[in-house]
Parts: sequence; C-alpha cells; structure tokens
Amino acid sequence: MTDARDLDVAAAQIESVPGDLDANLRKHLDTIDAARAAGVDVLVFPELSLTGHGGGRDARRLALGRTHPHVAALAAAAGPMLTQFGLVETDGSPSFFNAVAAVRDGAVVHVHRKVNLATYGKLDDGRHFAAGTRVDTFDLDAAWRIAPMICADTWNPPLVHLAAARGATLLAVAVSSALEAVGAEFDNPSGWDINLRFHALTYGLPIVMANRVGTEDDLTFWGGSRIVGPFGRVLAQAGDAREQLVRARIATIDVQRARTLLPTMRDANLPLLAAELGRLGTS
Repeated sequence: MTDARDLDVAAAQIESVPGDLDANLRKHLDTIDAARAAGVDVLVFPELSLTGHGGGRDARRLALGRTHPHVAALAAAAGPMLTQFGLVETDGSPSFFNAVAAVRDGAVVHVHRKVNLATYGKLDDGRHFAAGTRVDTFDLDAAWRIAPMICADTWNPPLVHLAAARGATLLAVAVSSALEAVGAEFDNPSGWDINLRFHALTYGLPIVMANRVGTEDDLTFWGGSRIVGPFGRVLAQAGDAREQLVRARIATIDVQRARTLLPTMRDANLPLLAAELGRLGTS
C-alpha cells in the first residue's frame, strides 16, 4: 500500500472476447502490468471479464476452479495489488456461478458469487447460474475493508446495506451493462449514475465500478466505468466507450468525515431490522 491513509484504485474498462479464455487472460495480464506500473492498489475488472457477457451459455467449457492455471497466473501477476476479475466459477458440483475472484500475492483471497441474478429483459443469468448465498467482506489492510459485488447485486439495496453493516469501506462493483439490456424505457447509464451515487452518499462508501465495452450478440456495452467518492461525487469516469484505465485516489479521512456527517450505519438499528425481517417470515 502506498499510504495507509490513501488508496489508489482503478476500474479496468475492457472489451472481452466472447468465449476465448486465453485471449482474455492476455488482456488481463497486460492491464495488470499497466496498473501496477501506475501505482494502483486495487484494480477492478468487469463482470465475466474472462469469458465475455454470454459465458453462462458455455459454462461447462469456460468454468474455472479456484486452482485453475489462469487464476493462478492472474494471482501471480497481481503481486501486492488487489485485483478483482470476473469468471464463471465451478466448485466441482453440478452448479456454475457468475463470480468475481479477488487475488493478490499469488493467492485467491476472496470469491463472491452473484446473489441477485439478472433474469429479465435480455438478461438470462438465472438460466445458467446458481445464485450466491452470502454477502461477505474482507480486509485489505487495517484501514480498508472490501465488499465485492456484481452488477444487479447493487440494484438490491438490502445487499449493499449488508455489506455496509459488515464494515465495508470500499465497494468493488463488476458490471456487464448494455444499453439494450432492460428495455427502451430504461436508461441504463443514467440509472447507474443514480444507483452508485445514492449508495456512496448514503453509506459514506467509495465505489469502484468497472463496466465492459464493445458489442456481443445484439447488446451494446456502454462503458461508463467510474470511481465515486464517499460524499457521492464522481471522482473519475471513463471519457468514452473505449478500453481505458479509470483511476482515482481515495483518502481514509474522507470516509470517516462522510460517515460522521451522515451516520447511516451508526443509526441503522440492526436489531430492529432483524426483528422485522423475522416478522415478515411469520406473517
């Protein structure tokens, strides 16, 4: 870490080659090299970045276990830089998962499986993947705690609330969002802007969001990767829908100040929430 109080973060806005694990691995390794040379501490790739958006349709061929050589290669290349990438994950069971793996220093340090599977509009997660069942966080160091999420997870507000309750100080969001995904009446770029700034402001929670670019099938991926600070302001954003590294620095003191000014989690009353959820289950 370059500074215990500051974190250099980056979103890797890339185009994945559908179904080509080797080509996508090479692009990941090149991007990791560039990010490490730039002094990045945390690097976030888009959803399903190793397989392409439609990886679930060919899950049996594309699924990787946590000890697969491609995963090991990325973990080794990351060095001390925490790197999160998207994959179709298998644990040896009949199920496949839309997942992100976080790696550093040659090891897998965390895997998050997408909880809120998007199965609407032109999105068909639920046809190919089993849903994740946990919202966990993990320590980067003494000051920073990471909550990985995948695309539609952040459109389910209780999941973000759970991440905040588990002490998250940075939300790492992997996205595969297309203009046509939901329908003509839904403005995906504007919707994501509202969604990310709302969560960042409400929880004093900085967010790194990495979306892909390019086209696949009949979908146009619009990019818009960005970093949102704990006061809900966009600190850095992709200038257009091309491959690029979006970078910003976030200070611990800003997170602390935001949470003092708007103490959402201090006043969250988690026992009441747990009791009310229990009451829903019995009513």
